[in-house]
Amino acid sequence: MDSESPPPAGNAPEWSVSDLSGALKRTLEDAFGFVRVRGEISGYRGPVGSGHVYFSLKDANAKIDAVIWKGVFGRLKTKPQEGLEVIATGKITTFAGKSSYQIIIDSLEPAGIGALMALLEERRKKLAAEGLFDAGRKQLIPFLPRVVGVVTSPTGAVIRDILHRLEERFPRHVLVWPVRVQGESSAAEVANAIAGFNALPEGGRIPRPDVIIVARGGGSLEDLMGFNEEVVVRAAAASLIPLVSAVGHETDVTLIDHAADLRSPTPTGAAEKVVPVRAELLAQVTDLSRRLSGATLRLSERRRNDLRALARALPTPETLLAAPRQRLDLAAAKLGPALARNARAYEQRLAQLDRRLHAESPAAKLKTHAAKLEGLAKLLAAARSKIFLIERNRIARARDNLHSVHARVLPAFSRQIQRRRDRLDSVWTLAASLGPQAVLARGYALVRDGDGNLLRSAAAARPGLALQVTLADGSFGAVVPGGGASPPQAPRQASRKPAGGGGQGDLF
Repeated sequence: MDSESPPPAGNAPEWSVSDLSGALKRTLEDAFGFVRVRGEISGYRGPVGSGHVYFSLKDANAKIDAVIWKGVFGRLKTKPQEGLEVIATGKITTFAGKSSYQIIIDSLEPAGIGALMALLEERRKKLAAEGLFDAGRKQLIPFLPRVVGVVTSPTGAVIRDILHRLEERFPRHVLVWPVRVQGESSAAEVANAIAGFNALPEGGRIPRPDVIIVARGGGSLEDLMGFNEEVVVRAAAASLIPLVSAVGHETDVTLIDHAADLRSPTPTGAAEKVVPVRAELLAQVTDLSRRLSGATLRLSERRRNDLRALARALPTPETLLAAPRQRLDLAAAKLGPALARNARAYEQRLAQLDRRLHAESPAAKLKTHAAKLEGLAKLLAAARSKIFLIERNRIARARDNLHSVHARVLPAFSRQIQRRRDRLDSVWTLAASLGPQAVLARGYALVRDGDGNLLRSAAAARPGLALQVTLADGSFGAVVPGGGASPPQAPRQASRKPAGGGGQGDLF
């Protein structure tokens, strides 16, 4: 029998699908319980609704599915990004629902410095595109802050260097917000410290800093990664208090340096930038005070000399008053004749006004109006006489016209009444000839039932129905043959009016 032929069916053990999947899972997990895999992230779409993350790790020849649980994803220092080459640490297991194997990732780190630098460059471009690094957003550092806030580790040499430098240059009140400057939680602590300083109220129990220094000593790129996180950069850009970045040595550049209002190459340099040297300020103030005193003295002496020169150029009081005094004498000589002329002019005006007043007096006006009224009265009397004659003539003509019209209207009215009477007689005659009584006189009759309703057809006359028959000269009762009604009543004489009387006969 061929060595490669399958064993007989009767000797092969039977597996259920679940048992076989479980056996494969245990075998795979026992052989690859903990692995580190290097590859490129592919198919990353972010957390799903449950908070878990699904993607693939691939290289040039193969691909493996990867899963990061929700709790682990929140603790990751390096977040997955599409196309990023990483080193993933976790365990290999299977997923029975798809008959596939996958890696459950516990930690994630960039694959080497090159990948980490590429990640930082991509993050820098993204934040720069949002405008977080624009020069227009940066604030000026205060010349002499009252309170200096420092975000750094309280146990390192950095805080001692800063305090020592501040004490040497210009002692200020310093608030230290202790944070971790390395590790997974450092970024969140630094961001919270910056936001915390900004949240302090003005005039509160804890003084609000006028400037913030974020400081850390030198280290590798991995050690400084906390200051390259987005949360730290966004907190620095959003700070309303001017912020100085002093992370690492002079050659170290982090993303917070771009978002800060001022970058210092070292923490000691940051202390030098935020406060001036007190001795230099005192010397400068003393020099400025000395220069101000000398300038004031020189200005006073120059103004005094100018005043003396101007005083020598001024004329004497007698010279200033000579011309006005002469004008006064001339005006006094002209005043007497001018007053006399003015008085005569007013006298003449007063005489003219007196004459006008007499002409416009009430007595003169009453006399003038009386004469006007007398003339108007005469005109009115003449007009009344003329109007009376005109009206009397008009009334006489109207009376004559009325008599003439009356003489013509009475005969015309009598003729009109006679024509209307003749026409009415002819209408009554026509109405009498067309009325019901005339129709009955020609041999017709009206037949009613017992209720007084007219019978219009023979079908309505039922046997035994009592009838009332009306002729031209009277009416009588009748019964339709075939019934048991009472015998007909005797005819009664109908009342009529004479036809020639102009009235209409009664049909009933």
